[in-house]
Amino acid sequence: MTDRTENSLLLLPGVLLLALAFFIPIAQMLVLAVSGEQGFTLEHFTRFLGDSYYLGVLWRTVRLSLLITVICTAVGFPLAYIMARVGSRLRLWLIVLVILPLMTSVVVRTFGWMVLLGRSGLVSETLQNLGLVGRNFSLMQTETAIVIGMVQVLLPFMTLSILGVVTRIDTRLEEAARTMGCSFLQTLRTVVLPLALPGIVAGSLLVFTLSASSFVTPNLLGGSRIQVLAASIYRSVTQTLDWPFAAAQAVILFLGILIILVPYARLGGGRSHG
Repeated sequence: MTDRTENSLLLLPGVLLLALAFFIPIAQMLVLAVSGEQGFTLEHFTRFLGDSYYLGVLWRTVRLSLLITVICTAVGFPLAYIMARVGSRLRLWLIVLVILPLMTSVVVRTFGWMVLLGRSGLVSETLQNLGLVGRNFSLMQTETAIVIGMVQVLLPFMTLSILGVVTRIDTRLEEAARTMGCSFLQTLRTVVLPLALPGIVAGSLLVFTLSASSFVTPNLLGGSRIQVLAASIYRSVTQTLDWPFAAAQAVILFLGILIILVPYARLGGGRSHG
């Protein structure tokens, strides 16, 4: 038996598992999205694209996902840089603190935010005591609540993605830049940030994808008044029992994410090799 045959046999279980868990369900979803009473049809896609309500849901999903990604990047990059430059013992504790929320269910954390952001929660009461808002103020069922909750859920993914790259950046490059007269911020902008770009791109792709397809946190914090596409798909499956239309929405969500991510990934790859 040749080495090539042995390698193929070793890959076969993984390929079969990938086909059963990914390719076959995706293929069934695509078939369902174009299935109608008379056979092949695109009516589910035209129904979605011709309805301003669903287009608004799609735009809200993309807009919130982009905002969440930007905030996670703005917070995750400095946090990852600090973690990479402190001592090994302190870095270990910081990594534990970053990973610790991942050990708690997303549902539990979301319910915690519901308590904090509710009308009688800590955030509302604090703002009321400071005289910044009225008595009936509540952040629940707002886009702000969704952004806050999703940033807390997805920030570890961004931070750890950037941390893995920043830790491999030679500190002598920063020392050379400082010796040549660069300030600390100039060193970050001209040396560290370009070298950390692959980690930022990887973290951004991960955060954006997870945010756009998230259902639990946006549904609980935004409520039925603020719908995202994942919640709309869930409602089509469980309430209206319109599975073909739900499949069409899922395909549109997948294609929308792909249209945004592919050029962004290629840009990041080109910058990292430039």
